[in-house]
Parts: sequence; structure tokens; C-alpha cells
Amino acid sequence: MAAITLKNINKQYGDGYRAVKDVNLDIADGEFVILVGPSGCGKSTLLRMIVGLEDITSGELLIGGERVNEKAPRDRNLSMVFQNYALYPHLTVYENIAFPLRLAKAPDSEVDERVRHAAELLELTEHLDRKPANLSGGQRQRVAMGRAIVREAQAFLFDEPLSNLDAKLRGQMRTEISRLQKRLGITTVYVTHDQVEAMTLGDRVAVLRKGVLQQVASPRELYERPVNLFVAGFIGSPPMNFIPATVERDELHTPFGQWRLPEGKRPDLSGHEIVLLGARPEAFEDAAVVSETIRDHGVEFEAHVDVIEWLGNEQYAYVPYEAPDDISAQLADLERELDSEAMRTQLVVSLDATSRIPEGSTAQLWLDLRKVHVFDPASGTNLTVAQSSGNGAAKAPAGDASAAAVDESADGSAQG
Repeated sequence: MAAITLKNINKQYGDGYRAVKDVNLDIADGEFVILVGPSGCGKSTLLRMIVGLEDITSGELLIGGERVNEKAPRDRNLSMVFQNYALYPHLTVYENIAFPLRLAKAPDSEVDERVRHAAELLELTEHLDRKPANLSGGQRQRVAMGRAIVREAQAFLFDEPLSNLDAKLRGQMRTEISRLQKRLGITTVYVTHDQVEAMTLGDRVAVLRKGVLQQVASPRELYERPVNLFVAGFIGSPPMNFIPATVERDELHTPFGQWRLPEGKRPDLSGHEIVLLGARPEAFEDAAVVSETIRDHGVEFEAHVDVIEWLGNEQYAYVPYEAPDDISAQLADLERELDSEAMRTQLVVSLDATSRIPEGSTAQLWLDLRKVHVFDPASGTNLTVAQSSGNGAAKAPAGDASAAAVDESADGSAQG
């Protein structure tokens, strides 16, 4: 096992396109770190630079304290698991797992011991004589993981390993990967565009946008204290609601009335005429079912409920509203970048399953003002977090507005 350190890592292609921009990240020995972001954000490029499949334009990459920029993939002692499994169809499960050991010319006794140990960990023992074509998607992914395990590498690298699986199997494999990583205690870097995987798997999550690292934090901190509009919109499903508000002294004039944030949640808004208020769906409720013990912590407002989605244990209400053209355009741009339809000028409100608000009606809703964030529309900065952090670590990035293949690379046949 080994720590991985990225110092001012940049990747620029021949046509001038910068895929990764000045990324700094320290991954501790044994830590499970997720690289997450929408398509094209640079997360897979960053992973491929760590393993050695992409050259680093500038910056330093350290593994176990040793600079490895110029080292070939085979000399970095890393195991990578790819999205497409990269199994050999003509080999059995046993020989697929054993492949990197065969390349290293390990003794047969050692090969057998390591393969059977990996198979036991992954519950593949009874499938060792089968071919990949006769396995399920989840079993094939476990074979790819087994091949990574037998190498006894310093770190595991996963490049969207579950994206080819159906939703149920993805959930099962997430649990298996999490248990395996905890059992082995090996440094792991995992790339995904699925924020559910990011929130459920990682010790820490690094959110990227257009090659720029936005925030690195625990899943809980990302959810509760996003540093900017992008992180707030990307993390969470449904995503955070954004409501335009005009600032008048200590009051905020919103499409749903005049609100005053509680002390301690009210950032300095001097110099701001318009802000965006952020509130997650669960911060709202049907006013009729709100407990009297917490009612005074929020505000009631009247709104037209356009659509109700009832899911059994919960339900979501969709509440359209009008917003200034520039705010609407900004939310539309963010919506397109995140490939989400939930950011248009509407609220997505989580309601208790006992709520009986009818679709198409005007309803009394309630918002817990203790859970509201205030964002600067121009920079995207979360003013609430910035104020509470002082000069701390939770800052928006400067200048930003808002394994078979690795094994085969040892003998020169890896594919990028």
C-alpha cells in the first residue's frame, strides 16, 4: 500500500485543450477516494495519468513518496479495473485472474495460492473453471477485481467499473467493493459519474468540473456544506433547489414571499442585490404535517403544486416559479452541464408520505430556514459556507465561476 500525491497536475493535448488544470490532491495510505463529475470533467484522464496510460504535461505525481512521472505502468505497481472488464474470452476464470502472475513468471505454487485466495474473497471459487461468456456481468466484474487483487499492488484504480451493470447489480457490487476495500485496507482511487456511488463508497470525494478540482471532502460535508453552485447541484438526488432572492437589508424577497434567515445562517450580503438561496428537497414539507416543535425554525408559504410523484415511502412535489432572465439562463446552463432536468425554475419538494396535497392545487408548504444556503450568482460561491469557514479550507477554486490493459501494458499491448 502507498499514499498517492498529485502536485499541480496538468494535462494539455496537442490541440491545446486542457483536460486537467492544476490539480492538487493527497490520498492517504489505505484511503478510498472517489473522483466524480459529469462527462468530460477530466476524472478518467486524471486516473490514467496516475496509472501511466496518459503522460503528465506538468506537475508531480508521487506514489509512496517516490516521483513516478516518467515510470512505465508496469513499474508503478498499480492495479486497474476498467469499465469493460477486459477479460480474455478464451481463458478460464482461473487463468484470467492468474494472468498478471503468469506475465511476472511467478512459480505455479504461488500463482495457485494467490488465485484461490482472491477467488475465495470474491466468492468465485466454484466458477474458476468457467469462461467469461458463461458468467453474469457482476461475476465478470469480480473476475476483473480478482486479477487486480493477485498482483498485490500498492493501490487499486477503478475506472467506472459498474456502469455496464443494471441498477440492482450496481447496488450489490457497490457493497462488495466497499467491503473488499475495507478488508484489504488498500489505497483506492475510484472514478465515477454516478454521485450515488460517490456518496456511498468513498472516505472522501473529489468533485471535478472542466478539469478543475472544486471540492474534496467527506460525502456528508459535500452534501451539507457545498462550496459552490456546481457542487451543490451535482451532489444530491434530486439536486438542491435554487431560488432567486432580492436583498433588502436583512430580508430576502423571493417568488414565494419575504424571508429572513436566522442568526448564524445569515451571511454578510452587503454589496449583493440578488442572491440564490439553496435548499435541498428534504428541507421543505407540507405545512400541515410539520411538528410544532420545529415550526418556528422555518417559514410557511403558499405555492402552486404542478405535479406529485408518489413513491410509497415518500413523495415529491414540483412547484414552478418565475425567475429573472439572467438567473433562469444560469440555471439552464448548469442543468445542461450536469445533465439534469431538475434545475429549471421549479422547486422539487420532498413531502411526508402522509401528506395529501392534491396535484394541481395551491398548497401551504414549509421551509426549514436553518438548512438554507446563500450563493453569489456571479461567482457561484456559497456565501454561507465561506462565512462560517473564515479563512478555512472550504473555498471555491480560484478562477472558476461557479487492470487487463495495465497488465498488458507491461508487454506493450495496452490500449488507451
